[in-house]
Amino acid sequence: MVYTRKDVGDLSKAERRRFINAVLELKRSGEYDEFVRVHIDYYVADGEDRLRLAHMAPSFLPWHRKFLLEFERALRAIDSSVTVPYWDWTRDRTADSTLWRDDFMGGTGRRGDRRVMSGPFAHAEGRWRVRYAMTDGDFLTRNLGRPDDPLSLPTRRQVDRVMRQTVYDVAPWNSTSRSGFRNRLEGWGAGEGDDRFLIHNRVHRWVGGHMLGGASVNDPVFWLNHSYVDLLWSRWQRHHPRAGYLPSTPPPPGDPQHERVAAREQPMGPWGVTPAQMLSHARIYRYR
Repeated sequence: MVYTRKDVGDLSKAERRRFINAVLELKRSGEYDEFVRVHIDYYVADGEDRLRLAHMAPSFLPWHRKFLLEFERALRAIDSSVTVPYWDWTRDRTADSTLWRDDFMGGTGRRGDRRVMSGPFAHAEGRWRVRYAMTDGDFLTRNLGRPDDPLSLPTRRQVDRVMRQTVYDVAPWNSTSRSGFRNRLEGWGAGEGDDRFLIHNRVHRWVGGHMLGGASVNDPVFWLNHSYVDLLWSRWQRHHPRAGYLPSTPPPPGDPQHERVAAREQPMGPWGVTPAQMLSHARIYRYR
């Protein structure tokens, strides 16, 4: 049966509670931390001379679609009523929105060490210890909106510009691609400092703390952000039905991206599925 992913603002109190309880159970069992490890392992930057799948590459969207599905399947094995909701950050744009209440994601971090002090993922609650990260602390950190140097979330107008892209991706198939839907949605720009980080990337920076970098899965809001990114890809696919995944064939020997990006029919680790296999979710889930 096809199930539904909802906007976080449309969740009932009971739905929020069931989602949180399933996430906490995954954490208790140790399975959640395996998702963190996978994302760290597959977070490969442009400058590294090896295959890139999760970021800065055409497979950014199908790789994360599969990653979300695996996480959702793990949650639904605990509670079959649970799905991964999406955070529409073009509407819920402040640190005092429903998303950040203590019965859902919890609040921002305190000054100094950015430690999250409220909600189900606060270290003091005893159920959320960070095991794999780039920092020494074992507590979740955030810095919502970066008050000391304010940063805004992406706007509807900015998203609309991305949705008008007519091709999926373009050479050189990385963060410097000057056009293409994937790179625009992932959020790599040509500016300096914060201006370089747009759309998906800007959301990670707005949340701050553990959401910065490869260990971003430590913050459960990661999934809500990527659920919305997946929704946007789904809408783009409907609006541009003839614009398929690119590259359709592997970059040849001598090309700077040879064996560094996945073509349409090439397998993506760690699951072995291809981008082509992840182009439709119609038989699994829908968005409301």
